[in-house]
Order: sequence, then structure tokens, then C-alpha cells
Amino acid sequence: MWNDVYFGNSVKQWALAGGAILVTVLGALLVLAWAKHQKKKKDPEDYPLRRLPAEILERSRWYLPLGLSALVAPRFLELHDRIDLVCVGVGVVAIGLQIGIYLARAVDYLIEREAHQRAAQAEVMSSFGVLKFLGHTIVWSIVLVLVLANLGVDVTGLVASLGVGGIAVALAAQNVLSDLFASLSIVLDRPFEVGDFIIVGDELGNVERIGLKTTRVRSLGGEQLVFSNADLLASRIRNYKRMQERRIVFKFGVEYSTPPEKLREIPVVVKRIIDELEGVRFDRAHFAGFGDSSLDFEVVYYVESPDYTTYMDHQQKMNLALVEAIQSLELAFAFPTRTLHVETLPRISTSNGVEARPSDSDGARAAPS
Repeated sequence: MWNDVYFGNSVKQWALAGGAILVTVLGALLVLAWAKHQKKKKDPEDYPLRRLPAEILERSRWYLPLGLSALVAPRFLELHDRIDLVCVGVGVVAIGLQIGIYLARAVDYLIEREAHQRAAQAEVMSSFGVLKFLGHTIVWSIVLVLVLANLGVDVTGLVASLGVGGIAVALAAQNVLSDLFASLSIVLDRPFEVGDFIIVGDELGNVERIGLKTTRVRSLGGEQLVFSNADLLASRIRNYKRMQERRIVFKFGVEYSTPPEKLREIPVVVKRIIDELEGVRFDRAHFAGFGDSSLDFEVVYYVESPDYTTYMDHQQKMNLALVEAIQSLELAFAFPTRTLHVETLPRISTSNGVEARPSDSDGARAAPS
């Protein structure tokens, strides 16, 4: 019975081919069932890398058993060359489609994982959507070339045409592509995110939206600032949202008539004022130098909060306490003054033609300007 021949092949050969098809189909169903079971066990809001194989295999379609059967089963049979070529072609196309689906899902999962980790799906989903589109385009282009190459098609001309076409499109849309890739760079590298307070040159504000071509920033004055993504990345960006604490440097001056013993007391008083404030860390206070109209002091301290309003609240308390301390020391803050010394007094012509000099009581005196 096993040696009986039907359509050019023995029963044994047909049985082996049928067994190969059955094993292939059962194997594909088992893989699909395992993948779905693993996917149900995981939190749908979680995106660990260990879940990636299940996510990929869960996208198994009927292309998988069809392609494997078309490639494996004919190996046990003696078929006409044309039939054998058809089976190989069907197998290559089916397997190529399934591999393309697997790779596309892998790209989607990795992008979704990145978006989930940054909690940015709502704000920058347009950029992630473009990233998915580019990933799918690359995947399916590679799959198409590989399938055609395995079918015996000369793909040299196709690859060259794709390269020339890509260069032409890139040149025609150079500015748009520059902003597009800058948008992807912002999303992936994260120099700033939606909600961050940034300063770019002389402009500052909170990031509202990161688009494909532009980034929108809401300034402190209320107006919306629109930056080209490429120009934005070419600028120096100061991101205050990621500040851990603020280092504050401020100066003040007292009059030149202040005695030395009082000057020595001022840094001690400043340190005591800062130490009494909560959330503030004293660094230093020094008699820094001699100004045009004042003896200058420099103070450095840290506010243990990046919030600007918190910093201003502490600075206001410090300023008020410093004014009270200077008054208690019977000192005064300096203000810009200028003294004019006149050594030679001019002659004054009288009505009778006699020249005279003014008396000492009429001389010029020092006066503030």
C-alpha cells in the first residue's frame, strides 16, 4: 500500500507531505495560542521587553502555515518543475508577508513602549506616528526587495531607482524633512518635554506642543511663540524644569563711611538671616570689593526648590530682614553719588570792569549728582 503510486508519487510520499502540512498548521496554532495566553497574563498598560516575543507571535496569520507548507511539503514529493516553482513562489511571498507583519509589530511595540515610559502619547503622538510610518516603510521596503530577490527577480535596478527617488524627494523637501527629523530627535533625545519651562535666546516660556514641523511655547506675557524644530535644536536651550535647586547670587552696598568693625558684622548678620529661612542653604557672604559709590558685599545661597515663586518669596523675606538688620546696625545702604572738587576758582567781571574772585563762602562744595 505504501508503494502504490498516485499522480507520480507513492502513498508514503503523500503521507509525509500531508504530515508536514499538519505539523506546520498545528505548530502555527500552538504558537498563536501561546502568544495570546502570554498577552492576557500581562498588564495591558505595561510594556516590558520580555513581552515583545508574545506581541510579535500574536500577529501570526494564515500566511505562516501556508508559506511553511508550500516550502516543506513539496520536498517529500516529485512534482513538475513549474508546480515546484509555484510552490516556492507562494511560500516565499507568504513567509515574506508574515515576516513583514512581525517586524512592523516589533517597531510599533518599541515605539509604544517609549511613548508609555515618557507618558507622552497625547502630547507628541504625531511625532511617534511619523516614526511608525518611517519604520513601516523601511520594513516593507526591505521585505519587498528580499521577496523579489528570492523569486529570481533582478532587484539591482529597483534598488537604484529607490535610491535616486529618495534623493530627489529629500532635495525637494529638504526644509520639511529637516524639521521632521528634528522633531523625531526632540521626541527621542528629550532635550525638553511638554510642560517644561525653557529659555531659547531672548525668548522664554512653557512648552505647549511638539509638532512635526514646529514647537509651540507659551510665553510669560501670554502670547504663543512658534519655533521651527530645526532652528530650535540649533540653539542653546536652557531647561529650567529639570533644575534641582536654584543658586542665587546677589549684591548690595553700604556707604564708604561705614567703620571696619561694622563691616565685619555684616556677613555674620547675613548668614544668620539665611539660616533662619526654611528650604534655603547658606553658601557664603563676603565683603567683595570697592564700588564707585559703595562698599560692596556679595552673598550666595541655594533655594532647595526649582520653583521661581518660592525663590522670590525667600528673597523678599531676606531683603526685608536685611533692611532691618542694616538699620539696627545704624548703617545705610549706599546710593550712586559723585563729589566735585574745584581747586581754582574763576575770575568774575564786575559792572565797573574790575575782576574779582569769589569769597571762600561762595566756593563750590561737594554735592551729590
